[in-house]
Amino acid sequence: MRIGIDAMGGDHAPVEEVRGALAARELLAPGDRVVLVGQEDAIRAQLKTEGVADWDQWVDVRHASQFITMNEHPVTSLRAKPDSSLAVMTKMHRDGELQACISAGNTGAFVAAAQMNLRRLPGVHRPGIAVIVPTSHNPVAVCDVGANIQCRPLHLLQYGIMASIYMDAICSVKNARVGLLSVGEEDAKGNELVKATRQLMKADRGVNFIGNVEGRDVFRGTVDVVVCEGFVGNVVLKLIEGMAAGVIKSVLKEIAMVMPDHLDKIKAAGAGLAKKFDFNEYGGAPLLGVAGICIICHGASDFRAIKNAVRVAGDFSRRQVNEQITELCKSTEEA
Repeated sequence: MRIGIDAMGGDHAPVEEVRGALAARELLAPGDRVVLVGQEDAIRAQLKTEGVADWDQWVDVRHASQFITMNEHPVTSLRAKPDSSLAVMTKMHRDGELQACISAGNTGAFVAAAQMNLRRLPGVHRPGIAVIVPTSHNPVAVCDVGANIQCRPLHLLQYGIMASIYMDAICSVKNARVGLLSVGEEDAKGNELVKATRQLMKADRGVNFIGNVEGRDVFRGTVDVVVCEGFVGNVVLKLIEGMAAGVIKSVLKEIAMVMPDHLDKIKAAGAGLAKKFDFNEYGGAPLLGVAGICIICHGASDFRAIKNAVRVAGDFSRRQVNEQITELCKSTEEA
């Protein structure tokens, strides 16, 4: 398996991308390789800085003269920069030179490049980004968190199906409980999109639909997959990220005030909590529904996130997630 990494994406590129590729060695099977795609001089300079003499045994470098920044318009930038690392990498995937792609760069540009170059899986109407949210009960997948903000009911139904398959394959969650994010649990609550989607999900036997859920249900242990349109999902994701960091800091500060003699233990507990909610530990979020494997990492990803994204890409391939998505999403078309 050859896994491409956008070496010019992310806030700390190419440093963390190179470090992640080097750290991924322990995850690779014999014959597997990681391909760093981007400006060759910068990549090789960082490889030299890392001082790993035998890196070429599992890492390749593919030159791309351009790169897309975080604030550029996705489609416009791809057209203006045909030799960008994102464009080159997704074309390599399309042509069979890669079996997976990873980027911590411009999410919109990555989604656009994947859809233009890889297209959709048969039966899938709109790809969606599924993010794993750690909780004290069980991990929860939220889909979509930004790929599609103009959804129809069928799109949301397919997000529930695809995210359920992903949770089974990656998190070993069988028959995932799927909830539809709304402003209340009652059937009558929600906008027209939510109401129409609810009826569609209730009628589909391919998804274990438990009904409407509210934002607080993400952390209650009552649901495994939360389905929503991309605008709402992205707001939810950013709120969770900020709240997790803020709450942990506030709780530890209060405990330290009443237990000043146990600061070392408090710091250790804080480190454990921070690790549990650290996005770097989960690698990245798959763009479900494209005819390939695309793992989207946080812009602030460090080498651990890049390394873990390699692991996610390998698991995604080995457990035939796309094959399962194609089979079940085709059934929604036939229905």
